[in-house]
Amino acid sequence: MRERRLRAMKKDAPPSPVPEAERPYAVPANWRWVRLVGGFAECLDNFRKPVNATERARREGDIPYYGATGQVGWIDDYLTDEHLVLLGEDGAPFLDLMKDKAYIIEGKAWVNNHAHILRSFFGSIGNHYLVHYLNNFDYKGYVNGTTRLKLTQANMSAIPIPLPPLPEQRRIVERIESLFSKLDEARAKVQAVLDGAEARRAAILHRAFTGELTARWRAERGLGMEGWREKKFSDLGQTKLGKMLDSAKNTGAETLYLRNANVRWFDFDLDDIGVMLASEKDRANLSINNGDLLICEGGEPGRCAVWTGGDNAYIFQKALHRFRPVNDVSSQFIAFYLYYFNANGALQEYFTGTTIKHLTGKSLANVPVRIPPLHEQNEIVRILDGLLSHERRVHDAASAMVERIDLIKKAVLARAFRGELGTNDPTEASDAALQRSICFKAERVNRSS
Repeated sequence: MRERRLRAMKKDAPPSPVPEAERPYAVPANWRWVRLVGGFAECLDNFRKPVNATERARREGDIPYYGATGQVGWIDDYLTDEHLVLLGEDGAPFLDLMKDKAYIIEGKAWVNNHAHILRSFFGSIGNHYLVHYLNNFDYKGYVNGTTRLKLTQANMSAIPIPLPPLPEQRRIVERIESLFSKLDEARAKVQAVLDGAEARRAAILHRAFTGELTARWRAERGLGMEGWREKKFSDLGQTKLGKMLDSAKNTGAETLYLRNANVRWFDFDLDDIGVMLASEKDRANLSINNGDLLICEGGEPGRCAVWTGGDNAYIFQKALHRFRPVNDVSSQFIAFYLYYFNANGALQEYFTGTTIKHLTGKSLANVPVRIPPLHEQNEIVRILDGLLSHERRVHDAASAMVERIDLIKKAVLARAFRGELGTNDPTEASDAALQRSICFKAERVNRSS
């Protein structure tokens, strides 16, 4: 590739001021508000070029190809070769305060037209300062569009940015990255708890349905595994598919009904209940009583919950199976078993369909169930209720901690760009032209070495 040179920055250009009325908040007296482009950085969008996936496939190489939110591929050539900031033009999560919109690249790179290219006037420290600021900036009023928000070059250029003295920029960046390092370490530990939740849950369920979970319970009663039986689902109770929703054919009284969307794992979402016309016979045949197990036929086949909301108030739609167990079978045990059978991938063997999966009545009838006597079923349910409830509490606490860590990081950034991290020296002057001159000379030395 022939050499390309980025145009030199104009080190003596005065920073673009921001009128007092447009300054988002107060900053220390020795800081200044400037416009992003012209005051803090220059825009190098002329060094970006889109290349479609077909052409990139023909030009596969080892140069990173970047888009709005990060690297999106590889290519065989480069357009830039330095430390730069990329800010999404479109396709970035501009209105999600918890997600990044800007990132740093270094070395040889090719940038497409979905990201703006920025180079700070203050060297790599300025780039780090800038990327943190842009990831905390409120883009409301600067982006437009409906389904895909866009940050035009003109609007980006007008973004106000607080300009502290160069030594303070360095201290701010160092403080942010020191705090973020500690927070990221804590977040990784919490994330490990979340990542291990599925494995722990799978291990608990495996122990439950192989008899290991109740081994001590059986030993205390002088029982063995001889009471466990291999049965088909059809041997355990009566299964019935619900009523088709057809306003042209259905007659009778308005009746509340449950559909697939109302059934969650082990629980029901009753915020949105449908109404259909149903005859007296339909209401009798399709009533839902306490202890009935409602199983999804489609959507997420096998998802189920035991009904405890009273008798005869609801019927159920065709997208659900109603399972009523025989006397020596616990609905709660079967619900846990289906969850286990689905989680380990075995239930999927009984699904029909390709794109849209179904668990038909015929398929459900043939699902094998290894089941102990009723008193041991009840003991397994009791233990699983306790263990899985504990796992849910741990998971919820860990999830809340991850969110809290992310909020702390945002709070750090908010304080940083108000001069509230305790790092500012009010005797340092914000001589922008001098700082830019120093950085320009340092960068020129670095590039020539």
